[in-house]
Amino acid sequence: MSNTDIAPLFDYLGALEEAVEQIANTWRPDDPEYRADVYRQIMMQFSYGYFAFFHADAEHPDWAPLWNPVYTLQPNPDDIYLYAPISIDHQYRLSGNRGTIKMLLINTQGGLPGIGVTDHTGQSYADIDDRELTLDADGNFDILIAAEKPAGYTGDFLPIKPGASCLMTRYRSYDWLNEIDPVMSIECLTAKNPKKRLSPEEILERIKLMAQMPSEAQKLFFEMQNQVKADVGVNTFQPQRLGGALSRQIYIPAVYEFEEGECLIVETDLPKQRHYWNWQINDPYFNTVEYVYRLSSTNGHFAHVASDGRFYGVLALEDPGVPNWLDTAGYQQGTIYGRWYDCDSHPHPTMKRVKLSELRDHLPADTPVVTPEERAEELRQRVRGAQRRRRW
Repeated sequence: MSNTDIAPLFDYLGALEEAVEQIANTWRPDDPEYRADVYRQIMMQFSYGYFAFFHADAEHPDWAPLWNPVYTLQPNPDDIYLYAPISIDHQYRLSGNRGTIKMLLINTQGGLPGIGVTDHTGQSYADIDDRELTLDADGNFDILIAAEKPAGYTGDFLPIKPGASCLMTRYRSYDWLNEIDPVMSIECLTAKNPKKRLSPEEILERIKLMAQMPSEAQKLFFEMQNQVKADVGVNTFQPQRLGGALSRQIYIPAVYEFEEGECLIVETDLPKQRHYWNWQINDPYFNTVEYVYRLSSTNGHFAHVASDGRFYGVLALEDPGVPNWLDTAGYQQGTIYGRWYDCDSHPHPTMKRVKLSELRDHLPADTPVVTPEERAEELRQRVRGAQRRRRW
């Protein structure tokens, strides 16, 4: 291919306009704020596409950041996500040190949103967590990842099922400030070729894929949140399992709405045995709202459990002066997601819309007061914890 055969760069970016057209599937397509937010989301996903399509390949895997405080399309704030491409045609060694985080979660699966074909059925999915790993005295581990376990192999093993094309890890923390993240490497044991220089045709094809990624991701996530709203309306939870997600995790989504001067109270019983649980706020486009400098999520470590053994969370634009404030970061509409992971029951939460001035009338009488000074310290600790974690 000669230079004269290469069209202007913008000719390869036409699919970005398809992402713009997805604004029609938002809740307020004529709202200038919504349009600007979606434009920002498109640029976020487009920039992430460089990691997805140019960083590594199945014969030469390497970690790329997946979702985090910058790439915010739906991340759990407790999780640090890493991604590496894999293939059923190869074998891999995943090794490293577990650290001291609450959980280390590892899975193989079909393509990620906008990266190949996403598997909604879970047929190509396989996962393990750190409780299934063989750890030495220092917390080191070694896992074989392949289509089949070799005869006589007795070590830790994670299968690559037909259709799987990526490996995802979640470093899931409870106490952000004091837990230590894992360190890991992935090696292809059957690689035969050096990592090559890409041809012009390969580069241009990958640029096209980058441009397609925002639209593919938005189609998936807009549809997911719109379906919740269509099924149960607003301020009502719809617990669900997701086929291409953690096999032991129940998700608890709801579309929320409230006006200025109001708040929403999330109430739920708690499982007796609860290995992990959390809550987070998303915007109207399925992005996790700011969660380093906002108290927009909580988990089983940070959350205050009331004297009656229940959880009461409060979605509000301003500090309500009570525990478990879920700061919506300026949004009065969006989604809230909870998770029960490996719990002995899956309580169904409720959500109540009340005037902010009457909030305490709807909470247990002994609900503590959180002073502005206490809230400021809570936020300081959160920022420190978030910034000390590996994020990319």
